[in-house]
Amino acid sequence: MADVIKKATRESYGEALAELGDKYENLYVLDADLAAATKTGIFKKKFPDRFFDCGIAEANMMGVAAGMAATGKIPFASTFAMFAAGRAFEIVRNSIGYPHLNVKIGATHAGISVGEDGATHQCNEDIALMRTIPGMTIINPADDVEAKAAVEAAILHNGPVYMRFGRLAVPVFNDKETYKFELGKGITLRSGKDISIIATGLMVNEALVAAEKLASEGVDAEVINIHTIKPIDSELIAASAAKTGKVLTVEEHSIIGGLGSAVCDVLAEKCPTRVKKIGVNDEFGHSGPAAKLLEVFGLCSDNIAKTAKEMVG
Repeated sequence: MADVIKKATRESYGEALAELGDKYENLYVLDADLAAATKTGIFKKKFPDRFFDCGIAEANMMGVAAGMAATGKIPFASTFAMFAAGRAFEIVRNSIGYPHLNVKIGATHAGISVGEDGATHQCNEDIALMRTIPGMTIINPADDVEAKAAVEAAILHNGPVYMRFGRLAVPVFNDKETYKFELGKGITLRSGKDISIIATGLMVNEALVAAEKLASEGVDAEVINIHTIKPIDSELIAASAAKTGKVLTVEEHSIIGGLGSAVCDVLAEKCPTRVKKIGVNDEFGHSGPAAKLLEVFGLCSDNIAKTAKEMVG
Protein backbone atom coordinates (compact mmCIF):
# COMPACT_ATOMS: atom_id res chain seq x y z
CA MET A 1 0.00 0.00 0.00
CA ALA A 2 1.38 3.40 -1.03
CA ASP A 3 2.29 5.84 1.70
CA VAL A 4 -0.30 8.51 2.37
CA ILE A 5 0.91 11.93 1.27
CA LYS A 6 0.29 14.67 3.82
CA LYS A 7 0.36 18.40 3.21
CA ALA A 8 -0.86 21.50 5.03
CA THR A 9 -3.45 23.46 3.09
CA ARG A 10 -1.58 26.70 3.88
CA GLU A 11 1.24 25.34 1.71
CA SER A 12 -1.27 24.55 -1.03
CA TYR A 13 -2.48 28.16 -0.78
CA GLY A 14 0.98 29.62 -1.30
CA GLU A 15 1.80 27.25 -4.14
CA ALA A 16 -1.52 27.89 -5.88
CA LEU A 17 -1.02 31.67 -5.80
CA ALA A 18 2.42 31.30 -7.39
CA GLU A 19 1.14 28.86 -10.01
CA LEU A 20 -1.82 31.06 -10.93
CA GLY A 21 0.17 34.29 -11.01
CA ASP A 22 1.15 33.71 -14.64
CA LYS A 23 -2.41 32.96 -15.71
CA TYR A 24 -4.00 35.92 -13.93
CA GLU A 25 -1.90 39.07 -14.33
CA ASN A 26 -4.27 41.12 -12.17
CA LEU A 27 -3.71 38.80 -9.17
CA TYR A 28 -1.94 40.59 -6.31
CA VAL A 29 -0.99 39.27 -2.88
CA LEU A 30 -0.88 41.15 0.40
CA ASP A 31 0.44 39.84 3.69
CA ALA A 32 0.76 41.10 7.25
CA ASP A 33 4.36 40.22 8.09
CA LEU A 34 3.64 36.47 8.02
CA ALA A 35 4.69 35.48 4.49
CA ALA A 36 6.82 32.58 5.74
CA ALA A 37 3.93 31.14 7.78
CA THR A 38 1.11 31.79 5.33
CA LYS A 39 3.37 30.59 2.48
CA THR A 40 2.68 33.69 0.40
CA GLY A 41 6.45 34.07 0.31
CA ILE A 42 6.37 31.61 -2.60
CA PHE A 43 4.39 34.17 -4.62
CA LYS A 44 6.63 37.00 -3.42
CA LYS A 45 9.73 35.25 -4.75
CA LYS A 46 8.17 34.77 -8.18
CA PHE A 47 6.25 38.05 -8.46
CA PRO A 48 7.96 40.62 -6.18
CA ASP A 49 6.25 43.56 -7.93
CA ARG A 50 2.81 42.15 -7.18
CA PHE A 51 3.41 41.37 -3.51
CA PHE A 52 2.90 43.86 -0.69
CA ASP A 53 3.86 43.33 2.95
CA CYS A 54 1.54 45.56 4.94
CA GLY A 55 3.28 44.85 8.24
CA ILE A 56 1.53 43.91 11.46
CA ALA A 57 -1.49 46.01 10.53
CA GLU A 58 -4.17 43.60 9.42
CA ALA A 59 -7.05 46.07 9.42
CA ASN A 60 -5.05 48.44 7.24
CA MET A 61 -4.21 45.53 4.92
CA MET A 62 -7.92 44.86 4.38
CA GLY A 63 -8.41 48.53 3.52
CA VAL A 64 -5.53 48.40 1.04
CA ALA A 65 -7.04 45.26 -0.50
CA ALA A 66 -10.39 47.01 -0.83
CA GLY A 67 -8.74 49.92 -2.64
CA MET A 68 -6.92 47.57 -5.00
CA ALA A 69 -10.15 45.70 -5.78
CA ALA A 70 -11.84 49.02 -6.57
CA THR A 71 -9.25 49.58 -9.32
CA GLY A 72 -9.92 46.21 -10.96
CA LYS A 73 -7.20 44.12 -9.35
CA ILE A 74 -7.84 40.79 -7.58
CA PRO A 75 -6.08 41.09 -4.20
CA PHE A 76 -5.52 38.17 -1.84
CA ALA A 77 -5.19 39.51 1.70
CA SER A 78 -3.34 36.90 3.75
CA THR A 79 -2.79 36.39 7.46
CA PHE A 80 -3.79 34.09 10.32
CA ALA A 81 -7.52 33.43 10.68
CA MET A 82 -7.55 35.05 14.12
CA PHE A 83 -6.32 38.32 12.64
CA ALA A 84 -8.21 38.17 9.32
CA ALA A 85 -11.63 37.35 10.78
CA GLY A 86 -11.10 38.60 14.33
CA ARG A 87 -8.88 41.65 14.48
CA ALA A 88 -9.91 43.02 11.08
CA PHE A 89 -13.62 42.16 11.23
CA GLU A 90 -14.90 45.73 11.09
CA ILE A 91 -12.86 46.59 8.01
CA VAL A 92 -13.78 43.32 6.31
CA ARG A 93 -17.45 44.08 7.01
CA ASN A 94 -17.53 47.76 6.12
CA SER A 95 -14.81 48.17 3.48
CA ILE A 96 -15.07 44.81 1.69
CA GLY A 97 -18.45 43.23 2.46
CA TYR A 98 -20.67 46.33 2.36
CA PRO A 99 -19.47 47.56 -1.08
CA HIS A 100 -19.20 43.90 -2.19
CA LEU A 101 -15.64 44.29 -3.44
CA ASN A 102 -13.68 41.56 -5.18
CA VAL A 103 -11.28 40.84 -2.30
CA LYS A 104 -10.11 37.33 -1.46
CA ILE A 105 -9.07 36.65 2.14
CA GLY A 106 -6.58 33.84 2.66
CA ALA A 107 -6.89 32.94 6.35
CA THR A 108 -4.33 30.39 7.50
CA HIS A 109 -3.63 28.75 10.87
CA ALA A 110 -7.31 28.27 11.66
CA GLY A 111 -8.75 26.04 14.38
CA ILE A 112 -7.38 23.94 17.23
CA SER A 113 -4.67 22.43 15.02
CA VAL A 114 -2.61 25.61 15.34
CA GLY A 115 -1.35 23.59 18.33
CA GLU A 116 1.29 25.07 20.57
CA ASP A 117 0.34 28.67 19.74
CA GLY A 118 -2.59 28.19 22.11
CA ALA A 119 -6.01 29.73 22.62
CA THR A 120 -5.11 33.25 21.51
CA HIS A 121 -4.27 31.99 18.02
CA GLN A 122 -6.69 29.04 17.73
CA CYS A 123 -9.48 30.75 15.84
CA ASN A 124 -12.62 28.66 16.19
CA GLU A 125 -15.01 31.52 15.50
CA ASP A 126 -14.02 32.71 12.03
CA ILE A 127 -16.63 30.84 9.99
CA ALA A 128 -19.36 32.10 12.32
CA LEU A 129 -18.14 35.68 11.96
CA MET A 130 -17.81 35.55 8.18
CA ARG A 131 -21.23 33.87 7.76
CA THR A 132 -22.87 37.01 9.15
CA ILE A 133 -21.45 39.27 6.43
CA PRO A 134 -23.96 39.54 3.56
CA GLY A 135 -22.58 38.28 0.25
CA MET A 136 -19.44 36.73 1.74
CA THR A 137 -18.50 33.37 0.21
CA ILE A 138 -16.76 30.96 2.62
CA ILE A 139 -14.54 28.07 1.50
CA ASN A 140 -12.91 25.52 3.81
CA PRO A 141 -10.95 22.98 1.71
CA ALA A 142 -10.18 19.49 2.95
CA ASP A 143 -6.82 18.73 1.32
CA ASP A 144 -4.09 19.94 -1.03
CA VAL A 145 -5.97 19.18 -4.25
CA GLU A 146 -9.15 20.88 -3.07
CA ALA A 147 -7.30 23.88 -1.66
CA LYS A 148 -5.54 24.63 -4.95
CA ALA A 149 -8.77 24.26 -6.90
CA ALA A 150 -10.51 26.55 -4.39
CA VAL A 151 -7.98 29.34 -4.93
CA GLU A 152 -8.69 29.45 -8.66
CA ALA A 153 -12.43 29.21 -8.01
CA ALA A 154 -12.10 32.26 -5.76
CA ILE A 155 -10.32 34.16 -8.53
CA LEU A 156 -13.09 33.35 -10.99
CA HIS A 157 -15.84 34.33 -8.55
CA ASN A 158 -16.77 38.01 -8.57
CA GLY A 159 -17.18 39.08 -4.96
CA PRO A 160 -15.58 38.75 -1.52
CA VAL A 161 -14.33 35.30 -0.55
CA TYR A 162 -13.04 34.02 2.79
CA MET A 163 -10.79 30.95 2.47
CA ARG A 164 -9.76 28.92 5.50
CA PHE A 165 -6.46 27.02 5.53
CA GLY A 166 -4.74 24.92 8.17
CA ARG A 167 -1.27 24.68 9.65
CA LEU A 168 -1.28 20.92 10.20
CA ALA A 169 -0.26 18.58 7.38
CA VAL A 170 -3.28 16.43 6.45
CA PRO A 171 -3.76 13.44 4.12
CA VAL A 172 -4.29 14.17 0.43
CA PHE A 173 -7.23 11.96 -0.54
CA ASN A 174 -8.60 13.70 -3.64
CA ASP A 175 -7.30 12.68 -7.07
CA LYS A 176 -5.78 15.67 -8.87
CA GLU A 177 -6.67 14.25 -12.28
CA THR A 178 -10.36 13.69 -11.59
CA TYR A 179 -11.23 16.22 -8.89
CA LYS A 180 -13.64 19.00 -9.81
CA PHE A 181 -14.35 21.95 -7.54
CA GLU A 182 -17.74 23.59 -7.90
CA LEU A 183 -18.44 26.59 -5.71
CA GLY A 184 -21.48 26.03 -3.48
CA LYS A 185 -21.75 22.32 -4.25
CA GLY A 186 -20.99 19.62 -1.68
CA ILE A 187 -19.49 16.26 -2.62
CA THR A 188 -20.83 12.86 -1.59
CA LEU A 189 -17.64 10.90 -0.94
CA ARG A 190 -19.39 7.78 0.33
CA SER A 191 -23.02 6.75 -0.04
CA GLY A 192 -24.83 5.23 2.93
CA LYS A 193 -28.28 4.68 4.38
CA ASP A 194 -27.92 4.67 8.19
CA ILE A 195 -26.51 8.13 8.99
CA SER A 196 -25.21 11.21 7.18
CA ILE A 197 -21.80 12.47 8.31
CA ILE A 198 -21.35 15.99 6.99
CA ALA A 199 -17.83 17.35 7.41
CA THR A 200 -15.64 20.26 6.34
CA GLY A 201 -11.93 21.02 6.22
CA LEU A 202 -9.48 18.62 7.78
CA MET A 203 -12.35 16.74 9.41
CA VAL A 204 -13.42 15.32 6.04
CA ASN A 205 -10.65 12.74 6.00
CA GLU A 206 -11.40 11.84 9.62
CA ALA A 207 -15.04 11.30 8.63
CA LEU A 208 -13.98 8.95 5.83
CA VAL A 209 -11.81 6.94 8.21
CA ALA A 210 -14.69 6.83 10.71
CA ALA A 211 -17.04 5.56 8.00
CA GLU A 212 -14.71 2.66 7.28
CA LYS A 213 -14.65 1.77 10.98
CA LEU A 214 -18.44 1.97 11.12
CA ALA A 215 -18.77 -0.26 8.05
CA SER A 216 -16.81 -2.98 9.83
CA GLU A 217 -19.39 -2.78 12.62
CA GLY A 218 -22.40 -2.93 10.31
CA VAL A 219 -23.20 0.79 10.14
CA ASP A 220 -23.57 2.23 6.63
CA ALA A 221 -22.56 5.90 6.84
CA GLU A 222 -22.89 8.49 4.10
CA VAL A 223 -20.02 11.00 4.05
CA ILE A 224 -20.46 14.46 2.54
CA ASN A 225 -17.73 17.05 2.08
CA ILE A 226 -19.05 20.60 2.40
CA HIS A 227 -16.11 22.68 1.19
CA THR A 228 -18.27 25.76 0.63
CA ILE A 229 -19.94 26.79 3.87
CA LYS A 230 -21.63 29.77 2.23
CA PRO A 231 -23.48 29.45 -0.06
CA ILE A 232 -24.16 25.96 1.28
CA ASP A 233 -25.48 23.04 -0.76
CA SER A 234 -28.91 22.85 0.86
CA GLU A 235 -30.31 20.42 -1.70
CA LEU A 236 -27.60 17.80 -1.12
CA ILE A 237 -27.86 18.14 2.66
CA ALA A 238 -31.66 17.85 2.70
CA ALA A 239 -31.65 14.87 0.32
CA SER A 240 -29.10 12.99 2.44
CA ALA A 241 -30.98 13.74 5.66
CA ALA A 242 -34.25 12.56 4.12
CA LYS A 243 -32.56 9.28 3.18
CA THR A 244 -30.80 8.49 6.47
CA GLY A 245 -32.91 10.33 9.05
CA LYS A 246 -29.85 11.15 11.18
CA VAL A 247 -27.15 13.78 10.64
CA LEU A 248 -23.77 14.20 12.32
CA THR A 249 -21.79 17.33 11.51
CA VAL A 250 -18.04 17.50 12.06
CA GLU A 251 -15.87 20.61 12.01
CA GLU A 252 -12.69 22.04 13.50
CA HIS A 253 -14.60 25.11 14.59
CA SER A 254 -16.97 26.12 17.34
CA ILE A 255 -20.27 24.24 17.28
CA ILE A 256 -21.82 27.71 17.48
CA GLY A 257 -22.23 29.42 14.12
CA GLY A 258 -20.18 27.11 11.92
CA LEU A 259 -20.96 24.17 9.64
CA GLY A 260 -23.24 22.50 12.20
CA SER A 261 -25.32 25.63 12.60
CA ALA A 262 -25.51 26.13 8.83
CA VAL A 263 -26.68 22.54 8.35
CA CYS A 264 -29.29 22.95 11.10
CA ASP A 265 -30.56 26.12 9.39
CA VAL A 266 -31.04 24.15 6.18
CA LEU A 267 -32.74 21.16 7.80
CA ALA A 268 -35.02 23.23 10.02
CA GLU A 269 -36.50 24.72 6.85
CA LYS A 270 -36.31 21.85 4.37
CA CYS A 271 -36.18 18.55 6.24
CA PRO A 272 -36.45 18.52 10.06
CA THR A 273 -33.97 15.86 11.16
CA ARG A 274 -32.14 14.76 14.28
CA VAL A 275 -28.71 16.45 14.24
CA LYS A 276 -25.67 16.15 16.50
CA LYS A 277 -22.62 18.40 16.17
CA ILE A 278 -18.99 17.47 16.72
CA GLY A 279 -16.74 20.50 17.00
CA VAL A 280 -15.19 22.74 19.61
CA ASN A 281 -17.74 23.17 22.39
CA ASP A 282 -18.37 26.49 24.11
CA GLU A 283 -14.78 26.77 25.32
CA PHE A 284 -11.37 28.10 24.38
CA GLY A 285 -8.56 25.89 23.14
CA HIS A 286 -5.22 25.45 24.84
CA SER A 287 -1.61 24.84 23.93
CA GLY A 288 -0.35 21.40 22.91
CA PRO A 289 0.70 19.22 19.97
CA ALA A 290 -1.87 19.63 17.19
CA ALA A 291 -2.67 15.94 16.69
CA LYS A 292 -3.10 15.42 20.43
CA LEU A 293 -5.35 18.46 20.76
CA LEU A 294 -7.62 17.20 18.00
CA GLU A 295 -7.95 13.94 19.90
CA VAL A 296 -8.60 15.69 23.22
CA PHE A 297 -11.34 17.84 21.65
CA GLY A 298 -12.94 14.80 20.02
CA LEU A 299 -12.02 15.91 16.51
CA CYS A 300 -10.88 12.48 15.39
CA SER A 301 -12.19 9.42 13.58
CA ASP A 302 -12.61 7.38 16.77
CA ASN A 303 -14.98 9.92 18.32
CA ILE A 304 -16.85 10.41 15.06
CA ALA A 305 -17.41 6.65 14.74
CA LYS A 306 -18.40 6.38 18.41
CA THR A 307 -20.89 9.23 18.19
CA ALA A 308 -22.38 7.99 14.91
CA LYS A 309 -22.83 4.50 16.33
CA GLU A 310 -24.63 5.89 19.38
CA MET A 311 -26.97 7.88 17.14
CA VAL A 312 -27.76 4.87 14.97
CA GLY A 313 -28.17 2.64 18.01
